[in-house]
Amino acid sequence: MASARINAAVSALFTLLGGPAFALVYIPFWITRFHLPAGEPWWQQLLAALLIVLGVTPGLESMVRFVRVGRGTLLPVIPTEHLVVSGIYRYVRNPMYLGVMVALAGEVLLFHSLALAKFAAWLWLGLHLFICAYEERTLQRRFGESYMRYRRNVPRWAPRLTPWREEEASKTA
Repeated sequence: MASARINAAVSALFTLLGGPAFALVYIPFWITRFHLPAGEPWWQQLLAALLIVLGVTPGLESMVRFVRVGRGTLLPVIPTEHLVVSGIYRYVRNPMYLGVMVALAGEVLLFHSLALAKFAAWLWLGLHLFICAYEERTLQRRFGESYMRYRRNVPRWAPRLTPWREEEASKTA
């Protein structure tokens, strides 16, 4: 139980002070000063807010899932003991990264910032390269065939319409 609390605290601190906070709070503030343009229609503000909430949700869900199911943290240096393939991970392999990009799209819409849109594009490229060059290789080494089955059945960026179940993989193997 103490280990789960420590993992939760580490994941929360990483979210609040690390990568997600830099991508969604610190850098957008530096670029926009969170200055809203005058005269923005209410529906556009609502759409932006919905995108931001929709984008932040996978990170929060993942934090809980990594601690409870994976028995680890969001930090690559303190990885999960178990491969997490449940919840939102049955639809898409990288829901946290996808969520960050959706939330950033909401911020771009909210602040009408071309500089923030450029940052989002560069961030997506950096995340994609990180996933391809490091994360997927690390997960393959760590979890072997179970990760490869998961990788063959669940897309990296575009969510599946139906949830993946491991039983599907054994039928196709």
